Amino acid sequence: MPQLQLPIFPSGVTEINSRIAVLKESGTVYYIHGHLPVFQHAERDVRGFRMFTSQMVVNGTVSPKDLVRAFGVPMISVKRSVKVFRERGAEGFFAEKPRHSSASVLKGEVLQRAQQLLDAGKSIPDVGRELSVLLTTLHKAVHAGRLREQKKTVPPGLK
Repeated sequence: MPQLQLPIFPSGVTEINSRIAVLKESGTVYYIHGHLPVFQHAERDVRGFRMFTSQMVVNGTVSPKDLVRAFGVPMISVKRSVKVFRERGAEGFFAEKPRHSSASVLKGEVLQRAQQLLDAGKSIPDVGRELSVLLTTLHKAVHAGRLREQKKTVPPGLK
């Protein structure tokens, strides 16, 4: 016959709820149920933290609010991690993320035309309007060195 597990935690733990506590010791984080450790990860292992805490939420062991209160993490971070766990399981936290690269809008003729307009002294907003290109796209191209913005000269009386 099963026995009731009393919530007797060792000293120095932080209670997540009445059944689960967490203890940080020597760079390792231990999750404790009653008096037994049930999981551990390195203190800096964010993926392990997100995976296990999400698993506890999905299994009904803790609530998202418990995690927010115990660890001081934003509720949206907890919700995102729970979504990853529900959709992809533990692997979702440890699989390599595919590199996403969006196709550049500024290629070939558009890039050349943008540079011609900048060389003619037009501002980035003017170039964006004329070419129907977002300002952030133009600023990123300037920052990456694919476009050169004309240096603006200050009239002598305004220095």
